Amino acid sequence: MDENTVFEGKTAAVVGYITFVGLIIAYFMNSETKNEFANFHLRQSLGLTLSYILIMVPLTMVNIPMASGSFFVIFITLWLFGIIAAFQGKRRLVPIVGSFYQKALGGNL
Repeated sequence: MDENTVFEGKTAAVVGYITFVGLIIAYFMNSETKNEFANFHLRQSLGLTLSYILIMVPLTMVNIPMASGSFFVIFITLWLFGIIAAFQGKRRLVPIVGSFYQKALGGNL
C-alpha cells in the first residue's frame, strides 16, 4: 500500500474508531473511494464495536462489576491500539482478535 492511499484514507480510518456514530460516518466517507487503508481500519473498528455490544450487554444484565470492568479495560486497550495505528498510518491488526475480524468481515490480510 502506498503513502497516497494511506494519506487519503487516514481521516476515515480515525473517525471510524470514534463511537458507533463515527463508524457510520466513516463508512459513508469511504463509500465512494473504497480506500483499502480505511476499509482495513473500519473492519477492525466494527469488530471491536460488535464484540463490545455482544459481551457487555449480557455482563451488564448479570450485574458482575468485576467482569464488566475487566472487559471494559481490555476493550479500551484494544481500541487505543487501533486508533493509534490509524493515526500513525499503519495497518496493524488489533491484538488477539484482529485477524478474526478481518476474516469474518470480508477483508484480506
